[in-house]
Amino acid sequence: MPRTKPVAALAMDERAAEAVLKPATRLRFGEVVNLAEPVLSDFTTQAARRVLPEVELLITGWGCPPLDAAVLARAPELRAVVHTAGSVRGHLTPACWARGIEVSTAAAANAVPVAEYTLAMILLANKQVLPAARAYRQRRARGELLLTDPQLGNYRRTVGILSASLVGRRVIELLRAHDLRVLLYDPYVGEAEAAALGAAKAELAEVFAASDVVSVHTPLLPATRGLVSAELLALLRDGGTLINTARGAVVDQEALTAEVRGGRLRAVLDVTEPEVLPPDHPLWECENALITPHLAGSQGNELDRLAESALQEVRRWSAGEGFAHAVPPDRKELLA
Repeated sequence: MPRTKPVAALAMDERAAEAVLKPATRLRFGEVVNLAEPVLSDFTTQAARRVLPEVELLITGWGCPPLDAAVLARAPELRAVVHTAGSVRGHLTPACWARGIEVSTAAAANAVPVAEYTLAMILLANKQVLPAARAYRQRRARGELLLTDPQLGNYRRTVGILSASLVGRRVIELLRAHDLRVLLYDPYVGEAEAAALGAAKAELAEVFAASDVVSVHTPLLPATRGLVSAELLALLRDGGTLINTARGAVVDQEALTAEVRGGRLRAVLDVTEPEVLPPDHPLWECENALITPHLAGSQGNELDRLAESALQEVRRWSAGEGFAHAVPPDRKELLA
């Protein structure tokens, strides 16, 4: 007899489902699983109580409610979760791990645009594009072309990377195409592994003291809150740039604000603490700060990459092949 397709359901905010899992994509999911309706954005509704008892696989996304013990009790057949975004800490509870539910995430797919954004900002920072463009707009005339400032340009500059996360590793990979020296701080990575990635292992203080640009890719954990301290920022050379695409709270934002407002450092912040900053926060008006609205991650057609990653994971799981991007229980707390 032909193998019966497993029952699956979408669990996320309805807007997220519309953005990431377009109708054509859902039809492709339907080739390998029986996709139940509707999208579950609330596990307490009558529709959820009807769907959950049969569900073997949940395809989750932004806005998925917590999968706690009460929900799992109503989903006795649930064996796996495929997440269409990065971190699963927001909706997977200890009860999921205790039950042995298999988990996959699209974090690797989402790391691609974050790394691309970071690469662009590193190159623009070393080229001093933003201050040069601002001066050009004010002057309306070309300045000196043969600038000899040793701190201008991307030739043999030093870039510091905080954490060999999925994004951090991808950034290092992209930097290989450029004449840059890369330093890596990650207490879980040894010298040989760092060298294989394309970086030199360094301690935290060394990264800040030696780098022209430091890029933060550290997950927010109790141990990393405020990791980028006033003392470390003081080590960054005059005119250096801090880039943060990880979590705002990893950086001592008050100390960074003081350095940037004083004109000594520049900052590229795709995340802040809080997010969004209050309207009267001084960073909004600071010429040395570029603040973007958490757009480094998947946007626009990049969302299709997340859907494709999830689809391939569902195919593998349905075929009994296991996940390519599984989240091991012992690594779950290290995800951003």
